[in-house]
Amino acid sequence: MAESSDPRRATAPEPEPGRPLSAGVALLATAVAVINLLVGGTLTTVALTGHVLGAWSSPDPLSPGLIGAGMLGAAPALFGLARTRTWEQARTLVLPLTVVLAGLFAVSLLNAGRLYIARGGPIVSVLFSLGWLFVLGLLCVGAAVCLAGQLVRRSGPPVPRTAPLPGWSKPPLAVLGSSWLGIGTGLLLRPGFWADFVPWHTNRLDAQALGVWALALGVGVLGSLTEDDLDRTRPALQSLPGTALAMTLVLAARAPHVDWSSGPGLGLVAMVAGLLAAGASGRLLLRGGAGPGEAMRGAG
Repeated sequence: MAESSDPRRATAPEPEPGRPLSAGVALLATAVAVINLLVGGTLTTVALTGHVLGAWSSPDPLSPGLIGAGMLGAAPALFGLARTRTWEQARTLVLPLTVVLAGLFAVSLLNAGRLYIARGGPIVSVLFSLGWLFVLGLLCVGAAVCLAGQLVRRSGPPVPRTAPLPGWSKPPLAVLGSSWLGIGTGLLLRPGFWADFVPWHTNRLDAQALGVWALALGVGVLGSLTEDDLDRTRPALQSLPGTALAMTLVLAARAPHVDWSSGPGLGLVAMVAGLLAAGASGRLLLRGGAGPGEAMRGAG
């Protein structure tokens, strides 16, 4: 009886580090991944054939094709998010995802008169625009609810940084993230001016939709720089090579339609190559120095 009343036995266990990832956020990421595969795969495939499919009329298949490539490239990382245990490891991917969902929905609503559902057109395009608007709205509501639920979850001790970014990687990441963030902000807020810097023919809606994706990439890269830990940014790193390769495929297929000799054309090559290099180098660094992070997860 004396042993059972020992106060040391009644002590509560130490909480695990970090804020646990909610089931809602994991389910949201999985749902978006499935939609990305279906819609992104369709947009990319149609663009590769030289045709245009989208919720609005586009002057060139490149713009909807690149939007589809972004969706397709992010899908594997979103599927992998369900295996993440803490919010700290997920937020560099979830926050850019939120930017894409909210941004594309806002752009679609602000330009609702340009959608096929409002102006008419081929039945496939009208139905696509209807589904585009409905699904984006549904996902935005789901994201708001899931993020609110995530932020009210009780957090444990701070997650230690087990794999800090090498010093040499920070300046290139800052330049890469700022480049995507800057061009994305310009295309989104002043599409009439910044669309002239896109090295192929675009319209207002194309420019703003591409701006949303560029803004999300900038948020993701700069977020990873702020986290300063490879183990925390593992899910986000997984999305970069796939996105860069999918974009390269679409750009290569429509290469004659791109003004590669212009400054924006050369800048685009450098920025896409930067995404590929950042993702590949991050994965190599994780493989070479993943010991502490893996050991910590194994102990948990």
